[in-house]
Amino acid sequence: MRKDKEKAFELRRSGKSYKQIVAELGIPIATLSGWFKQEPWSYEIKSILAAKASLANPEKLLLMAKATKEKWGRVHKEWQREAVIKFPDLKDNPLFLAGLMLYWGEGDKKLENGRVSLSNSDPNLIRLFYIFLTKTLIVPEERVRLGLLIYPDLIDSVQKNLWSIATRIPLTRFGKSTTIQGRHPTKRNSYGVCIIRVNSRQLKEKIIKWLELYQNYFIGKESLEKPEI
Repeated sequence: MRKDKEKAFELRRSGKSYKQIVAELGIPIATLSGWFKQEPWSYEIKSILAAKASLANPEKLLLMAKATKEKWGRVHKEWQREAVIKFPDLKDNPLFLAGLMLYWGEGDKKLENGRVSLSNSDPNLIRLFYIFLTKTLIVPEERVRLGLLIYPDLIDSVQKNLWSIATRIPLTRFGKSTTIQGRHPTKRNSYGVCIIRVNSRQLKEKIIKWLELYQNYFIGKESLEKPEI
């Protein structure tokens, strides 16, 4: 290996940029690029240097953050558009309507957490929402997770078994339970509360959009039918 090439590799391995190597050895950037393009470790150094440059440039960081925000904004709008397109085929499905109305009343509406989540103490309600997710929205069963909110004097394994039997959802879908203190020492649910959830911002965007479309569909239709007073 020629002396300057050997020195260039040494400098590059130490974390020097192409410009720094050019300044020290006078080797053209095109030559350096040709030498290093087949070296994976050189790409790692390039990534590290790029990250450092970004952190050292607040304006560039702001531009990157803005670009990322705009990118995800477009993605979210595309998910909502998909919901609008699918709505006509789903809106008259009774299970679809039942699942959405359950979510309207009992579900988590905060988009930012990216989680479709509903909690209730009625096993039949949890079972119905599970069917809505897996049969109507075609969510893979392994992505649906359940957890319990239970009181300190309840046995976790027993409660999970009871909920699994009552909802006909396998125990393997149940995760770690959370122990809570009741507000009243005697007036409380004996079996705890079940939380059913799917981690998916995409699915949540669609559900929130479908709720909006149903409100416009039913409430808007009702307002058109009302006579003027």
